[in-house]
Amino acid sequence: MPKAYLIHIIGIVQGVGFRPYVKILADQLGLSGYVKNLGGGEVEIYVEGERSREFLDSLLNGRPKAIYIEDIRVIEVAPRGVRGFTIEKSSQEVETVSMIPPDLAICDECLREVLEGDERRRRYPFNSCSFCGPRFSIIKKLPYDRENTSWTAFPLCDKCTREYNDPKVGGIRRFYYQGISCKNDGPQVKLLDSTGEPIDVGDPISEASRLINEGYIVAVKGVGGFHIFALASDDDVVAKLRKRKKRPTQPFAIMALDLETAGRLAVVNKTAAELLTSPQRPIVLLFKREDSPASPLVSPGLDKEGIFLPYTALQYLLLSEIRDKFAIATSGNIHGEPMCTDWRCVAKLGVADYILDHTLEIVHRVDDSVVRFTAGRPTLLRRGRGYAPVWIKTPLRLGRAAVAFGADLQTAGGVGIGDKAILTQYIGDLDSFKALEDLDRELRWLVQTYRLREFVLVCDLNQTYNSHRLCREWAEEFNAEIYMVQHHHAHALATAADVGVAEPFVAVAIDGVGLGEDGAAWGGEVLYVDGARYERVRHLAYVPMPGGDLAALRPARMALAYLFKYFGEDWDLVERLKLAERLPGGLSEAQIVAREVKKSRLYTSSVGRFLDAVAAALGVAWERTYEGEPAIRLEATAAGGRLIELEAEDQVELFGQLIELYLKGADVKDLAYTAQYKLGQILGKWACETAERKGVRHIVVGGGAAVNDYIIAGLESVCGRAALPSKTPPGDGGIALGQLYYLAHLGV
Repeated sequence: MPKAYLIHIIGIVQGVGFRPYVKILADQLGLSGYVKNLGGGEVEIYVEGERSREFLDSLLNGRPKAIYIEDIRVIEVAPRGVRGFTIEKSSQEVETVSMIPPDLAICDECLREVLEGDERRRRYPFNSCSFCGPRFSIIKKLPYDRENTSWTAFPLCDKCTREYNDPKVGGIRRFYYQGISCKNDGPQVKLLDSTGEPIDVGDPISEASRLINEGYIVAVKGVGGFHIFALASDDDVVAKLRKRKKRPTQPFAIMALDLETAGRLAVVNKTAAELLTSPQRPIVLLFKREDSPASPLVSPGLDKEGIFLPYTALQYLLLSEIRDKFAIATSGNIHGEPMCTDWRCVAKLGVADYILDHTLEIVHRVDDSVVRFTAGRPTLLRRGRGYAPVWIKTPLRLGRAAVAFGADLQTAGGVGIGDKAILTQYIGDLDSFKALEDLDRELRWLVQTYRLREFVLVCDLNQTYNSHRLCREWAEEFNAEIYMVQHHHAHALATAADVGVAEPFVAVAIDGVGLGEDGAAWGGEVLYVDGARYERVRHLAYVPMPGGDLAALRPARMALAYLFKYFGEDWDLVERLKLAERLPGGLSEAQIVAREVKKSRLYTSSVGRFLDAVAAALGVAWERTYEGEPAIRLEATAAGGRLIELEAEDQVELFGQLIELYLKGADVKDLAYTAQYKLGQILGKWACETAERKGVRHIVVGGGAAVNDYIIAGLESVCGRAALPSKTPPGDGGIALGQLYYLAHLGV
């Protein structure tokens, strides 16, 4: 008796060639039935016939790697006696929720067609197939059908139509592929001048490469926004780009044609190579080669270079004609603003000499993802293209749907449904109104896409955060209940959710600053976390934060605060360390800081502010032109340093001992290394003692400073391996996950 099954599948199953694969498999096995997309991003299959069980086995074990099945529900049903197997029209019905497909890098087969294929696809800059290409960045709504994406603007030519309709013509890569296109019907590339006026050239991509080779700066439209391309080997060009972007020291990313080229710039081991060539194609921070041909101005004062490989045919063609086979490819944006997605925005920047534009609409701005290695483990710094909006499955379920607003710096938001946290792509800093608009828009899109009609809201405890204010606006609009989570509690829960810890645990929460429940600026905390409750067991010693946010912008202020706390108001030391010279206001500002320290009402336990103080006192960095700059430069300075054995009970004592050694002529590399490693040991000692006393098994680390190699090495030297997140950034880009996990523990 033939068997029949009704199958519902969730995962990444829309926009990745799943329906064509199912149809071809069913036809091969002589089965009848149908496959169709449903409105929640999931797929429904009905199959009947003698080999139905064999179909199920092949579905699970033989599918192409772009297809990701997270859950499958199979119900045996009575055969309906249908004939043939069809791909049915997509339904708006929502059986359950499924994943929105992320953008995927061009696959090897599509790239081969671009380099040596037939006339329709050779040098075609938008070549893609069922297993690669833009997805999330061009989706308007689910289900993932052509009419619901940017591709709807490009009607198919006769040849593409035949490939789309006939598996014998299109094969599994093009049969029923929603993004199918070729030179005859696809988007067009055009070269514009800096004001947006078209330039008539035969091959815009070749001309753009030629212009870059001549030292011009060219804005290039990518998958999720514009990049600014420029020679990375020419000091004058890099200096010109820095001046135009008003970006004095923040590192630029370099796009390299292939692994061989990347290996000329940085040390590429096996794990790094796998990341660089993965479908996600993130920017990967790698140790620079001493003989790198890149200009030192690309990443001044740092020991690592941000490298990534082309993930579209357009980028590959462009780089293949650039003389170095690598180039700066940095975000096309006004400093502090979101990345541009159209040429008009780029023209306003005043950065690019020329614009390489194309006609495929970007629906969702998606920045490049960034990965570094911390204690040898890949760790996300920015979760964007390739990763978002793939959900993170949490150990506990939410009782009700929820919307999380994250924090304010380098942030993302998210929605929670059951045991799934669906985070937005990286949004950025919410002191930019445009970034705040982006957060609002992307959260609304997720709410609409997943058809959330009733939900609760969760945000940071800090009521001055713009994310908190947006949350309150939503509460009024949707008459929704608000929950608030302390910043470092959320960091702790984010790592726990990421690594799958549901029981009580100890957390080391280390970052810049987050509002504490006592009104102080926390950031160096050891917490005992029991779900929705936490106990602040230990923390770094409180130090005045003179001038509040000004102390974060001018690290020498924090150096003075630490100096005065340990040594008293010793102006001889101030002079010997040249700290007054490292303030814009010189000695007058230093004297103001001294008065502010005496009467300070704002204190901090922040790891970030401690690292700022050390960096300024050692002469490593005394201004912050980008987020985390002093700490990043201090970590780079420590490369090759050795540990100086010190006995310090807290970070203030550690600072004082480091300064005494510095004044005696100790090597700055050794001091930088020791400052970070010993800080990790102090925190690790407290964490281990707490774990032993509380009887818990897990120690997790979260917060922006959790990516620091030497702090983590010091911590783990005391209490063994600690858990770091791998699916989300440990910094504020993962806060929304922690906020959602808080609600799951709360039982909301």
